[in-house]
Amino acid sequence: MALDTRTDRRPSFAGLLWGSTVGKKTAMAVSGIVMLLYLVVHMLGNLKIFFGSVDFNGYAAWLRTIGEPFLHHEWFLWIARVVLVAAVVTHAVAAYQLSRRDIAARPVKYARPAAGQRSKRRRTSYATRTMRWGGVILGLFIVWHLLDLTTLTVNPRAEAGHPYENVVATFSTWYGNTVYIVAMLALGLHVRHGFWSAAQTLGAGSAARDRVLRTTATVLALLLTAGFVSVPVAVMTGWVS
Repeated sequence: MALDTRTDRRPSFAGLLWGSTVGKKTAMAVSGIVMLLYLVVHMLGNLKIFFGSVDFNGYAAWLRTIGEPFLHHEWFLWIARVVLVAAVVTHAVAAYQLSRRDIAARPVKYARPAAGQRSKRRRTSYATRTMRWGGVILGLFIVWHLLDLTTLTVNPRAEAGHPYENVVATFSTWYGNTVYIVAMLALGLHVRHGFWSAAQTLGAGSAARDRVLRTTATVLALLLTAGFVSVPVAVMTGWVS
């Protein structure tokens, strides 16, 4: 007589949460906030380049000593990198799965909607395309950025241990500026829509706070874009050299 070896395994709470649309949107919101906080800190650190090579290189060296002697040299950086990679992967996977789920839920086109519905749908479609393609651009940029200023693979004039000089080297090329500025413009659009969307997902949004949240998202996106773009512009104009 054959034995039934099957076991009744109930999915875990985490599995149920991740499998739901609400869970995926929450994962996107939380991971997006983690990345946003990193971007704010990273931008502020980048602006130290305007104080000269000594300050900027000193800042880069200090990052490797955070937490010492409790943490070993560069451990903080590696912890931050692991957290960021986890946030990026979670964000990207959740976005892809939600996109596929949305497509599957609407296999055929709707009947011709009313004028008001068409306008609303166009706005929604524009926001969705902006987030989707902006995410792709930013994903490709992250790879380029790491190869450019971390591993120095695509930065022919870079020298290990000279971050200020390496930044100047990469932004002294037309392609380095083009890649970076296009990516930062995509980042601004992504942050603008993503911040407001995350607020709605996490329950911070309401009719009374909608205008404040949208204004905050726009201001934050503009500040981040301007802060990041100011570095290549400063190199191009000779302000930083």
